[in-house]
Amino acid sequence: MHSEKIILGIDPGTTIMGFGLIKVVNKKMELIQINELFLKKYDDHYVKLKLIFEHTINLIETYHPDEIAIEAPFYGKNVQSMLKLGRAQGVAMAAGLSREIPITEYSPKKIKMAITGNGNASKEQVAKMLQSLLKLKELPKNLDATDGLAAAVCHFYNSGKITSGKSYTGWTAFVKQNGNRVKE
Repeated sequence: MHSEKIILGIDPGTTIMGFGLIKVVNKKMELIQINELFLKKYDDHYVKLKLIFEHTINLIETYHPDEIAIEAPFYGKNVQSMLKLGRAQGVAMAAGLSREIPITEYSPKKIKMAITGNGNASKEQVAKMLQSLLKLKELPKNLDATDGLAAAVCHFYNSGKITSGKSYTGWTAFVKQNGNRVKE
């Protein structure tokens, strides 16, 4: 039986959103695209969120991914940064959910572990491993793109396994799993 699916991986950010797309054919990965959406030139946070949403919709309409894997924001020292990252992640998720595409969230440690075998690996180590796995000629200047690609590859490696990542298949599933976050 010939099975094929496309996975969109996203590393959300309000300065740079990294993303990568892979096609899985008979349990083998092929790179479709790796790229970044640059948002530095925009001062208005709401404009950035709109662009993240629109760009994610555009990727969905262009490549028709079957699943989306997204890196979960990690808690740093700056709460304001975390809030902005959460919003960026939220609008990317909303774009996928609006098209009924299943979404799975992975922690940065889980992604690094899946790619390198070390949850504390550096961005450079992850990028080098992806370069080897997917035979990339060269790595992008910014490693946000490889972080997005890493989310997709992590999802491929975890397909069919019970993961600690959170999955949503649509708004109904999201609301059901996050009842405490929904206000009436």
